[in-house]
Amino acid sequence: MSGTNTLSPISPTNVRNDRDLIEEVARKHGFVLNGLNSLAGGSINEVYLLNTSEAKKVIKINSAEDFPGMFAAEKQGLETLLQARAFDVPEVFGLGEIENTAYLLLEYKKEGSQKGHFWKVFGEQLSKLHKTSAKKFGFSDSNYIGSLRQYNSPETEAAEFYINQRLEPQVRMASENGFSLGDLSGFYRNISEEIPQEPPALLHGDLWSGNYLVNAEGLPCLIDPAVCYGPREMDLAMMQLFGGYPAEVFETYNEHFQLQPGWEQRIPLWQLYYLLVHLNIFGRSYLPQVKEIIQRFS
Repeated sequence: MSGTNTLSPISPTNVRNDRDLIEEVARKHGFVLNGLNSLAGGSINEVYLLNTSEAKKVIKINSAEDFPGMFAAEKQGLETLLQARAFDVPEVFGLGEIENTAYLLLEYKKEGSQKGHFWKVFGEQLSKLHKTSAKKFGFSDSNYIGSLRQYNSPETEAAEFYINQRLEPQVRMASENGFSLGDLSGFYRNISEEIPQEPPALLHGDLWSGNYLVNAEGLPCLIDPAVCYGPREMDLAMMQLFGGYPAEVFETYNEHFQLQPGWEQRIPLWQLYYLLVHLNIFGRSYLPQVKEIIQRFS
């Protein structure tokens, strides 16, 4: 739930602790490490830009015990996005574990400046991504949204997927964390009627403004996915939760892949999932928004 493309001050302790591991990764993957710089990686990962004998690379490091399978899921998500041929996406060079530390080795995407039609391109490319479909909602495996498990068991209907695989796991976790949300049976009935019956769409899954960058060609590049085949309005809702995207993106998207009537009124409904995730990670400050949306659709 955070980007990895911003330089941040190097922590000498972290670099000392991580450099030996990165040297071992370099030997394992057949390149020489000439230097490294810390990148902003959020609260989950340590992220470094590597100067190597081949080319610049990015490595993400975290605890294999705390986040089992996270990088394998990210690799699968990035490769699935790449196969859709809609957006530029970093190539995955390798992943593994060394002494209970997991790593993911990625292509480094040099950043540039937006081209004049950047947002139109973004909207068109997102519509192309969402036209990539599957027989059922879900994904081949569970993955992560931030530091939390995201469940992707197959469902035949969009409403079933959203309720069973997205909302209910987060609601149960919220209850375990001491946040009471009451009886949601009426809410679930109502939203089952609100959610449009559309085919599954390939989603980035966590498309806030920190999870894209502008590549050297001035075009969008997606990073840090939480991929699934889901209701396409979910990506659009996440894009509007914390701002950072102009109206031009959504207008262009709608020109290339027309949205169902009422999509703008449903945005808070889809945002509920991401707010529940934030409630369960960051705490009580997100509870009023969660309760307001539940009340609105009950």
